[in-house]
Amino acid sequence: MRLHPIYILRITGLLDGISLLVLLGIAMPLKYIWGIEQAVTIVGSIHGGIFCLYAAAILYAAIRVRWNLLWSAAALLAAFIPLGNFLLDRKLKKAQASYSVKPVSHALLVYSIVFFSFFDLFSQLPVMSTFATSVGASSFIVGFVIGLYSLSNTLGNILSGIMTDKIGPFKILMAGLLLTSIALLLYHFVDQPAFLIAVRILHGFVAGLIVPAAFTFSANTTTNEQQGKKVAFTGTFVGLAAIIGPAFSGIMASKTSVPFVFTCVAIMGLLLAFLSAVFLGKYKIAKKEKDAAVVHSSSLLFNAGVIKAYGGAFFLMFSQGAIAYLLPLHVQTLGYDSRLSGTLMSTFGIIAVLIFVLPTNRIFDRVAPSRTMAIGIGLMGLSQLVISQSTTTLTLYIVLGLYGVGFAFLFPSINTMLIKATPAELRGKAYGYFYAFFSLGVVAGSSVLGWLPFNIIEGFSFTGIILLLFAVFVAFNKEREHALNH
Repeated sequence: MRLHPIYILRITGLLDGISLLVLLGIAMPLKYIWGIEQAVTIVGSIHGGIFCLYAAAILYAAIRVRWNLLWSAAALLAAFIPLGNFLLDRKLKKAQASYSVKPVSHALLVYSIVFFSFFDLFSQLPVMSTFATSVGASSFIVGFVIGLYSLSNTLGNILSGIMTDKIGPFKILMAGLLLTSIALLLYHFVDQPAFLIAVRILHGFVAGLIVPAAFTFSANTTTNEQQGKKVAFTGTFVGLAAIIGPAFSGIMASKTSVPFVFTCVAIMGLLLAFLSAVFLGKYKIAKKEKDAAVVHSSSLLFNAGVIKAYGGAFFLMFSQGAIAYLLPLHVQTLGYDSRLSGTLMSTFGIIAVLIFVLPTNRIFDRVAPSRTMAIGIGLMGLSQLVISQSTTTLTLYIVLGLYGVGFAFLFPSINTMLIKATPAELRGKAYGYFYAFFSLGVVAGSSVLGWLPFNIIEGFSFTGIILLLFAVFVAFNKEREHALNH
């Protein structure tokens, strides 16, 4: 008799909860009161390993049970709350009788791959600068190493798009998952800046193979009438990665080590590679006959809708880079604890996820993407202007919530716009360039504001004005919105 996926989740969840209590209640007192540092190292490593199994169980349950995504979100959040797993277990025990095991959903597996890719990215944010310093990197090399990932990621995105159109998304997904997992394991051997630079180039490049192929697979297996809703669900997994990734790596790195954190992420990648080989490899995408005009016309890859989608991707991440660069400085100048920056960023992620998951996601199939895109980029620009004038924690939370609404409107809109503006035969290449603009936006957002002679308020104002101007451009230059079905 096969074990129910929820039962497996409950067992691993209880083990995770017990190991967390041992870490907090026994190992940490042994370290900080009696000076036995090995206690946290040993117990933290065990807890990290159990958490990897627990995360795999959450993924397996989501794929086989197909329950509401809020269950998966609650299971992940419970892992960071003492006694959270035990409280959740009561709910899971009741739910186990209500949910039957279903065939593997290729859509949820692709969502999980998207989550892994962005979880890998966001888990680097709190730890990479300190890790680079620990292996002897100068302040210049630290900044160079962080930006280098995005630059090499851009090349991976472009290659992924080109190869996806030629050999299909499945093979590129498999290559990306396996090579990214190997690259993550290489951090264990980094002991000098030169080797770290080499690993960062490799890691960024192979990680860049995943997302364009995943989004192409998803787009090519979805009807045009459901593209907006499905992209919104995909955004849910991006948002969850943005919320959970930094918290996971920050906590685990403080208890164990940065290479151990990356090993946990690598295990997730290897598990997804195995599941993809078993289930996605058997899934056949219906092939459409290629129109010779479509195949040979590069103009279809750079029509008005595609260019707007690329612009939206660039300015979305430009805004993110500005937030990451300026918000901690703004919070610090106001005299608040630096932890407030982290909770503010989590706030915008939580708001975005709620809009993605709740029935509000239907708007992306009912309203033209150019309109929701203009609204999203406009709200993000407005929030940038208001952040600089916010001086209390309440107003900062409200403004970041507004920013989250804008993000939630923009992300599905630009994806839907790209899908509707490109034929399936060119969609891989289109997504490759699309996520290359994502990567370039991250680099530009922080570096441009660092180069310009702006103070914090001027930096926020400059970013807000740029976003609002782009919103006006989108609103008053409506694209030719039609699906390319032939």
